[in-house]
Amino acid sequence: MNIDMSALAPSQVYHLLTQTIVPRPIAWVLTESGQDNFNLAPFSYFTAISSEPPLLMFSVGKKPSGEIKDTVRNVTETGKMVIHIANADLAQPVTESAATLEHGRSEVVESDLTLASFEGFELPRVADCSVAFGCTLYQMQEIGKTPQTLVFAEVEAVYIDPDVIKQDEQKLIIDAMKLNPLCRLGGGEYAVLQQTFTIARPQ
Repeated sequence: MNIDMSALAPSQVYHLLTQTIVPRPIAWVLTESGQDNFNLAPFSYFTAISSEPPLLMFSVGKKPSGEIKDTVRNVTETGKMVIHIANADLAQPVTESAATLEHGRSEVVESDLTLASFEGFELPRVADCSVAFGCTLYQMQEIGKTPQTLVFAEVEAVYIDPDVIKQDEQKLIIDAMKLNPLCRLGGGEYAVLQQTFTIARPQ
């Protein structure tokens, strides 16, 4: 089957891309929407894009009303965010946090999640996540007709649960199976890692 992308509506394009570009990591982004009031939302248009500076990027659409989402609003105002890698056990609260809430209502409270202090960073982190990146806004860029907002986040601090770290004298190695990241597929589908394998890269 060959598909002419220009003949598809945006919703059809989204449906096609999110079912074929799989699995995708999920950025579970915590921002502050008022003193001690935290927004938490998942984004699966997400990846690492640079090592120097260390940059992550995620893409944010609009609310059904056409308004900007709270994540973009909060990051614009504060310049700070914590990007988590959620494990598969958190699939339900991750999904629940995608709901559109009134500005100021906290997904952390709604899902009864526990926050922990993040050493070396201003915002807290979700306690049950094995990896958290404390980030400062590097740049925002709007693209497309809707448009989408690309958020470029510079990593300032990283939390890693010692239980997912393999011991190695040369470098830090994360055990992907212990990390057990929640992987995004199309529609309401998710996946988990079943196994890993290694292939040596050419010199």
